[in-house]
Amino acid sequence: MSFKTAPRAAGITLQQLLAESAWFALLTPAAREQVLADMVERTVVAGDALIRHGETALWWNGVMEGVMKWSTGTRAGRSVTLGGLTVGSWFGEGSLLRGKPVQADIIALRHSRVALLPKNTFEWLYETQPAFGRFLTNQINERLHWFMGDFAAHRVLGVEAQVARALTGLVHPWLNPGGDLHLQISQEELANLVGLSRQRCNQALSQFKAMGVVRTEYGGITILDIDRLTTLSAVE
Repeated sequence: MSFKTAPRAAGITLQQLLAESAWFALLTPAAREQVLADMVERTVVAGDALIRHGETALWWNGVMEGVMKWSTGTRAGRSVTLGGLTVGSWFGEGSLLRGKPVQADIIALRHSRVALLPKNTFEWLYETQPAFGRFLTNQINERLHWFMGDFAAHRVLGVEAQVARALTGLVHPWLNPGGDLHLQISQEELANLVGLSRQRCNQALSQFKAMGVVRTEYGGITILDIDRLTTLSAVE
């Protein structure tokens, strides 16, 4: 597992996103050219949705800037957060492959920019690029494994462990492959991801700071000891 220890820029270009995406390098030169020709960019302001539960999936998505929350809920207003999406994360393949309406909301927690690959191009890659299909299989498997652990964590772990798990999820090599240990996320945004009050989340962060596991600063959190943080978030 590889991580960057220095803060990266708040956002990257489309070309930089693709250059850092493992799946893009697996494509043939012709397929890479097609992706570049078909990819478009969308800006999502804080609080707005990239896509809502029940909508038809039309794109495969890659985060170029910002932080997004992946969540689902009920008509009564209760919701559960499935995870955070940061720069370098690709998502939405499940709905495209199933051909069913999206089963979650993707909400921007701050100003975000997202690369969008059209459904037709995505399906063409899946049908003609075997390595791309293998990449998707691995990614879906990793995401399923993470969700199973997350489900267990919210049943048996305390608040501190849930906050630790949210942080490790933001540097997960498949869910958020940027591998940047300096997270450009505020404590309020982290609390939103975990589904806790800001005060309760900050109490957990204070414990982590006292342990030398993280460092907090304005608009960001730096993970100092990823191994220990992973241990704190583990389900025995």
